[in-house]
Amino acid sequence: MLVLEDVNVFYGAIHALKGISLEVNQGEIVTLIGSNGAGKSTCLKTISGLLRPKTGKVSFKGSDLASIAPQSIVAQGISQVPEGRRVFANMTVIENLELGAYLRKDKAGVKEDMKKVYELFPRLLERKSQLSGTLSGGEQQMLAMGRALMSKPQLLLLDEPSMGLAPILVKQIFSIIKEINSSGTTILLVEQNAHMALSIANRAYVLETGKIVLSGDSKELAASEEVRKAYLGG
Repeated sequence: MLVLEDVNVFYGAIHALKGISLEVNQGEIVTLIGSNGAGKSTCLKTISGLLRPKTGKVSFKGSDLASIAPQSIVAQGISQVPEGRRVFANMTVIENLELGAYLRKDKAGVKEDMKKVYELFPRLLERKSQLSGTLSGGEQQMLAMGRALMSKPQLLLLDEPSMGLAPILVKQIFSIIKEINSSGTTILLVEQNAHMALSIANRAYVLETGKIVLSGDSKELAASEEVRKAYLGG
């Protein structure tokens, strides 16, 4: 479904991604784990077209993404929930959700998906007329996820969805991620909470300083001494 082949990305003089190769198959949850600065968010931004690879190939369902605009990538079926939520603070909850469906022309489908988002996140329905900037951190995360789902993605990119949330909310968000995946959406998850990420993912890649150093079945990686020592506090 999604394939990165020998992708190199630079931030100015900084070599941020060094020959990254990975794949995400339809129906999977795949997670990228690693410390701060490892290149996880850079990888998602490269997939969504916000950064361009200097060399290498990024393809989705056989189509090359490396040279097309971010909005065209969304239209192809990829949507990103950015790190830090990035909701439009001076717009209401419902206006943020409607923006997620900006490229869609199927009004009936949009209405149906709005209903599904409210079923996933009942708090958003309760606060649909409230300005997004007045929501709690957890509610803003729900809104960012709901907004991304309104584009009806086949592949959802999630960048640090648990950041800054209380433990009880983290469990809730991860439960919802599993539910989204069960309904047919493929997920690529970037997450510093490696324990939670590995617990719901099918497969994982471990990034260190822009390189993939380990990959494989999530449960096997969670059990490996190397991963436990580096990322699971064991």
